[in-house]
Amino acid sequence: MRDRIAALTDNLSRTIVGKDEPIRLVIVALLSGGHALLEDVPGVGKTLLAKSLARSINGRFQRVQCTPDLLPTDVTGTNIWNPNSREFEFLPGPVFANVLLADEINRATPRTQSALLEVMEEKQVTVDGEARPVPQPFFVIATQNPVEYQGTFPLPEAQMDRFTLSLTMGYPTMAEELQMLQKQQQRVNVEDLKPCISLEEVQELQRLTTQVKVTATLQQYIVNLVRATREDDEISLGVSPRGAVALQRATQAVAFLEERDYAIPDDVKFVAPHVLAHRLIPSSGRQRKTIVERLLRSVMVESVAA
Repeated sequence: MRDRIAALTDNLSRTIVGKDEPIRLVIVALLSGGHALLEDVPGVGKTLLAKSLARSINGRFQRVQCTPDLLPTDVTGTNIWNPNSREFEFLPGPVFANVLLADEINRATPRTQSALLEVMEEKQVTVDGEARPVPQPFFVIATQNPVEYQGTFPLPEAQMDRFTLSLTMGYPTMAEELQMLQKQQQRVNVEDLKPCISLEEVQELQRLTTQVKVTATLQQYIVNLVRATREDDEISLGVSPRGAVALQRATQAVAFLEERDYAIPDDVKFVAPHVLAHRLIPSSGRQRKTIVERLLRSVMVESVAA
């Protein structure tokens, strides 16, 4: 099954040039059964990454362009009256997909943002009192522009906590941007991608990821990191218990990508800034990831046996 991961990585690299770490982190979020928040400026490949992933796993892709007039039912779906059958019928919303792109999620109102809370956690939506499961696997990639704030609604803590990790694409290097232009001349785009892994194989990989061993010592290290965020003077709101669970699951996914059946402290240290930072509310003006990196240097870990 590990050759499937290599094929997935190679497939994504065909359209996403020079973004090995973002690709790796999105796969970590997918294998851990979570969701990813992409915070970056427009035009760096966020939407392309989501569409390429859906194409690669042969999954159903849906995109929601978030705007202030978007309603919760525009996301989840609603019951409509069928005059022929004289009954209400459920019209599924875009959440009934394998990969859902919530583009510029912070432009939607808090009411609409909250429509994603249930489905991101419980993999179902409740409409008119009836719970309806969404297809599996179910993966949300949300994007937001960290620079432009006019006409936006900041995501509340409960919504941020639903994302396993956050990441940025970043601007390409000069060589990468030249390579991107060359690929555009060759017309290498999402439609050229062939599925390289099935939905059933993705679910099996997710199951195998949960079997990666995390020792009691490493779990204590994770707990110490999370609790340190609640006691730090520069943080007004620390990481929740859900964040601790997300950090362990992401750590298992990193170890699995490294072809190990056990996790090590370096796995935690690699993914911790992406899992913890967006869950924090700093009390000072310091960057969230800077605070997490400081905590990683101050919280010690004992030697962990495999």
